[in-house]
Amino acid sequence: MRTTLTLDDDVAAKLNQRCRESGESFKAVVNQMLRDGLNVRQQLAPDEPFHIRARPLGLLPGVDLDNISEVIEQLDGPAHK
Repeated sequence: MRTTLTLDDDVAAKLNQRCRESGESFKAVVNQMLRDGLNVRQQLAPDEPFHIRARPLGLLPGVDLDNISEVIEQLDGPAHK
């Protein structure tokens, strides 16, 4: 497939450096880098979604987290603002 692609200067420089080191064509290097990047992305995909398990916080009686301003005032005093 033939397409036009605009590369950032730093990416083009790295690809050109890879061409010089390997002796391969620009096309071959770009294709291999894309293949490698896509394969790594697939390998890093999580197998299952991350779940958070809720646990009791062991709060002291009388501490109500529904009003955050009140909690901050209880902890830091009235001068917290």
